[in-house]
Amino acid sequence: MERHAGLSSDDASATPSGVPSRTPVRRRARTAPPALVAAPATRRAYPFSAIVGQEEMKRAILVAAIEPAIGGVLVFGDRGTGKSTAVRGLAALLPAMPAVSGCSYGCAPGESCDCETCRAILAGTRQARVRRVPVPVVDLPLGASEDRVIGALDLERALTQGVRRFEAGLLARAHRGFLYIDEVNLLEDHLVDLLIDVAASGENVVEREGLSVRHPARFVLIGSGNPEEGELRPQLLDRFGLSVEVRTSVDIAQRVEVIKRRDAFERDPIEFIRTWDKEDARIRRRLLAARARLAATRVPDATLERAARLCMNLGTDGLRGELTLVRAARAQAAWQGDAVVEDRHLREVAASALRHRLRRDPLDDSGSTERIDRALAEVFDT
Repeated sequence: MERHAGLSSDDASATPSGVPSRTPVRRRARTAPPALVAAPATRRAYPFSAIVGQEEMKRAILVAAIEPAIGGVLVFGDRGTGKSTAVRGLAALLPAMPAVSGCSYGCAPGESCDCETCRAILAGTRQARVRRVPVPVVDLPLGASEDRVIGALDLERALTQGVRRFEAGLLARAHRGFLYIDEVNLLEDHLVDLLIDVAASGENVVEREGLSVRHPARFVLIGSGNPEEGELRPQLLDRFGLSVEVRTSVDIAQRVEVIKRRDAFERDPIEFIRTWDKEDARIRRRLLAARARLAATRVPDATLERAARLCMNLGTDGLRGELTLVRAARAQAAWQGDAVVEDRHLREVAASALRHRLRRDPLDDSGSTERIDRALAEVFDT
């Protein structure tokens, strides 16, 4: 069952789209997926501003929300460290987004897809109307079938009524929002390949005899997992723009504060959310302002050179590391209200942008974060 803005049971210690175009991969639909039922309206998201600690994780999720082209966030770490809580908390504080009324895929005004509503609007037989909808947060369960993920033909209606109707999948529901995958390192290989294709093209295409459905599927991909349960396939690992390592806090005062806040939230969620409303509103205003100034934020050539030199020193493959590093630094500068990207912005996001892109060095047993710190010192301190 799809969960919206809820809290998963493993988050008891809550601590706080432009996609490059590519030829879409065509997949065949088989049987209609099970009906997807929205979560009860009584479930409320833990406030993002109330999350204790986990600063790198919160920064990475905010940066990805400011600049979706970064490519999503991978969060690896202990259970119960607030991974899914942070994602749902951020989505809950974002303002409702405009969408074409009646569109099956929630297209933004000015966009169009292959649904009946958008076709009628393009043909001039229907007037375009706009409604406000919440930012979707869609969970992709590990046991989900391919049909449930990409969508399928409603065979029951086709057989009984002779109507070819497409049943939208999870990718369609996540459009313009967040697709969250818990235990992403345990995801089946065929779903990994599917996600890589759709994430690269921003479009999902489903075909079967006489039925051809094409719809947008642009979303911020958020994955979480425990490294002790297995590694992530390199193909999918490289698709995540940012990678974050989270650990259970060893600070007594911080752990006590986590317990107090979580207990207060479970006793009276409405009052707890009201207590943090002002702080959430402040983050919302700051995030929207960062989005507005992002395009005007300038990256000097000297900063680009240092980003490239850093990636060369670390031996990252390809240029995706530099692109992600620069995009993340620009979003970080916009978040801080700066008009120009500086060295400090690169330093703040370098570990998140590059730690999952490093090759293993048999002669260096230090962790990826330590290697990045040494490279930063070599590039920026000389």
